[in-house]
Amino acid sequence: MVDSSEKENSADSNSSVIERINFAHPSEKQCAQILDFYGIKWEYEPKSFPVEWDKRGSVLQSFTPDFYLPEFNLFIELTTMSQKLVTKKNRKIRRLRELYPDINIKIFYQRDFRYLLLKFGLHKMQHN
Repeated sequence: MVDSSEKENSADSNSSVIERINFAHPSEKQCAQILDFYGIKWEYEPKSFPVEWDKRGSVLQSFTPDFYLPEFNLFIELTTMSQKLVTKKNRKIRRLRELYPDINIKIFYQRDFRYLLLKFGLHKMQHN
């Protein structure tokens, strides 16, 4: 786990920050590289949002978006997995929007991400 000071990156900081973060999926690292390329400040998994509670009020389920772009007040979630998991993730995002209507979140599906990889020539790195 990386402490929060290492989870934030900006155009002015050293991109070796990317190498210190334990990304959950290679696509997240590639996304961070694209954001760095454009000089967009980002934070990796900075906040979890409770989306389901038990009768006593204890959190049963939370949703943690992959990135936060502070300059745009935007959370980004990448979804490059199986349709079954995409459906589950879409359900969590709908719930997040219901509970936190002021939270701005954008989901990138596999086709969106493939387009970005091709555009930036990163598709060759996808399986590394």
